[in-house]
Parts: sequence; structure tokens; C-alpha cells
Amino acid sequence: MTGTPRASAGPAASLSGPMTEAEFRSIYDRLRRQLPWGPDDRRGALNYITPDEVRAALSEVQLGRTVPLAAPIEDWPAADNPEPARHEMKEPLGADAGRGVFFGMDRIAMNIHGNADSHIDALCHVMFDGTLYNGVPADTVGEHGAAELSIDVAADGIVGRGVLLDIPRSRGVQWLEPGDSVTVDDVLAAERDQSVRAGRGDIVFVRVGHRRRRNEQGPWDAAQARAGLHPSVLPVLAERQIAVLGGDGNNDTAPSVVAGVGFPVHVLAVNALGLHLLDYLQFTSLASTCAAAGRWSFLCVIAPLRLPTGTGSPVNPIAVL
Repeated sequence: MTGTPRASAGPAASLSGPMTEAEFRSIYDRLRRQLPWGPDDRRGALNYITPDEVRAALSEVQLGRTVPLAAPIEDWPAADNPEPARHEMKEPLGADAGRGVFFGMDRIAMNIHGNADSHIDALCHVMFDGTLYNGVPADTVGEHGAAELSIDVAADGIVGRGVLLDIPRSRGVQWLEPGDSVTVDDVLAAERDQSVRAGRGDIVFVRVGHRRRRNEQGPWDAAQARAGLHPSVLPVLAERQIAVLGGDGNNDTAPSVVAGVGFPVHVLAVNALGLHLLDYLQFTSLASTCAAAGRWSFLCVIAPLRLPTGTGSPVNPIAVL
């Protein structure tokens, strides 16, 4: 590890512990009031990515190397993936191919939102107190999908400057244990250690080491215990005006640190701020490439599937260094 080991979280220690529902709702209401767009907005924080931001992000490409950020899709059950993707081959198979032209064909069926496969959450994914982002009624999500705020909002793709904040590297550990939370102090320390700063229009990825722990120790019930962000980090990211947030876990700590509120980071990010979230990505190759290059920012391209009423999409973001 090349980060700076710390014996304690210092002044931010109080921000890593439990939060009352009243404290959470105070943050939620404040963030919603601070939205810089009108009541008709449906793009959320993607508004921060302007043509100028996209052009500036192109200058991040120096090595000409591409790195995938999605984990391989698994089609076998595991502790964190009891309903895995189904990958089926259609006949005829190769052994049946004779003279002339034949085709290998397959199909796949999968849950978009789970605790193993990499995916992006649309702004219609998180309902809180009967509403979606920007006060859109929750009942716009029905049996045929979402009538508003679907992943089709990102149909043109998301392209911008990506920033990886490697929290285990900064703490001097291999990964954060399930139940641990990334604090504001952690974010600032990672920025300092990596000589990078997340800012307006950035696609910010926060590594907690979830995938490395899973690969080395095996899957576990991540729905019950996982590392993630503490809700107090979201006001800082909102002040920075980031455009997208992603992690190698679920982004939310489990068990929830907020009494009476599950998935508080999802609520603050997606529902209050209009931030598209990416869950269960894989940063192993990206982290090693960034460390070797001595730079932690890059061009990032995210292309969700064209699902007009989808609440999210499987996704394989590409970092270009």
C-alpha cells in the first residue's frame, strides 16, 4: 500500500457513526432545496456535463489505454447473487453445424439491480416518501416500467472526466470491511494522497475494495453487510457539483447507518440530487493502472442499454487513460 496509514479517522470520526432519521431528513431537505434546476428537470446532475466538460475530458487521454470497469456477468448462484443471470444457447449448436452457413446464438436474462452484477441506477429507481427525483410521483413507475426519469435519460451516453478515489490505498489496507463507512475525511485524504480533486461535471468512482475482498474471500450476503459511503459525504459531493457517482460495492453501507431509513446514500444521491449511481463495478485493473501512471483522472465513457422505460441498465463503463 502506498497511502498514508492513519491510526484514527481524526475529526471526521463522529461522521462515521449512526445518524438519526431527523438528521438524515435535514440533509435530504437541504439538498433538495439546493437543486439549481427547475421543477421540470429530468436530467439531474447530468446537466453538469456540458460540451465544454466533454472536450476538456478528452485531454485526459495520454496512454491510449482502455480499462473496463464492469465485473464479468455470473450465471451461477452465490451468497450475494441467489438469482443469477441466465445465459442460454439456442440451437443449432456447433456440433450440429454441417455444410453451409450456421450461426451461434444465445440469449441472456438478468436482474438489473442486484448485489453482484455491475449496473447503473436511473433516476426513477429510488422512491422516497412517495416521490422520485424532483417531486415526480412514484406511481409513474408501473407494471410496464417508468413513464418518467427512466434510463433513457442517458440514451446519448455519458462521457466526461472520471476520477477514482481509492479509499483502501489511502487508509493503507486491502479493503474496507463490511459495515465500515467512507467518511468525508476519507475522501479528502484520498484526494490529497492521489493529488486529484473531484469537481464540476466529474464522474466520481469511490473504491472500497468490495470486489477484491469478494475475489479473495468468496461471496457473502452483501445485502446484510457491506462497506459504503457515509451519508455525510453526499453534501460534499453535491457542493463539488459532480455528475455521476459509482462504486465497487452498493455505495450504501449495510447495515444502514440511519435509523429507520434504508439505503440513505441512494436516497440522497438519486432521489434528492438526481445523481445516476453505478453499483458493483470492478476497479482492480483501473486502480493498478492509475497507480502505475501516477494519475487518477481519465476519460470515462458510459453507455447504458437503450431501455426506454428501464429503472436502470447493465453497464460496462470504459476508462480511457
